[in-house]
Amino acid sequence: MNTTSVLAIFIASIFTNNILLASFLGLCSFIVVSNRIETAISLGIAVTFVMVFTSAINYIVYYYILIPFKLDFLSYVVFIAVIAAFVQFLEMFIERFSPALYYSLGIFLPLITVNCAIFGAVLFMVIRKYDFIQSVGFGFGSGLGWALAIVLMAGLRKKMGYSKIPEALKGPGIILIVTGVIAMTFIGFTGMLSTQ
Repeated sequence: MNTTSVLAIFIASIFTNNILLASFLGLCSFIVVSNRIETAISLGIAVTFVMVFTSAINYIVYYYILIPFKLDFLSYVVFIAVIAAFVQFLEMFIERFSPALYYSLGIFLPLITVNCAIFGAVLFMVIRKYDFIQSVGFGFGSGLGWALAIVLMAGLRKKMGYSKIPEALKGPGIILIVTGVIAMTFIGFTGMLSTQ
């Protein structure tokens, strides 16, 4: 059993072990959706919401259904099914109560299902043997860390729109370079806290 405090796990998953900047999970939607701050904030909130609830649900499913019935060999399939079902529910909810947000997120809302950051958070929860509260804290911190990174990138991309960027670096090239620089900045926090 992991004895790391929930607060340490929460803060570390935002900064020192940021799921996007330290593990490079969830880069595809990060690169594409970070072109507008409003969309980045909306997707960041949606990813955080999904990460918190799927971490909790998958913890319960894993430790109270799969392990007791010796079905843990199905864990990857079940984790993905839970994530997909929860995202489908979220998509229907947003479409019903906020059509503007639904259309601004477009195809990226259903693609949260295949955002490897969410699946990675669930796998890290199991690998690191977190208890339920630690899992929820880790999911919340990882979601906030991912949201922080995408909003930060959206702000930087807006500023880069006014800059002279060499033709060869325009588009994904400069975004990956800036992402690397941001990741190195977050690595500076490494000695402070760790979720390992």
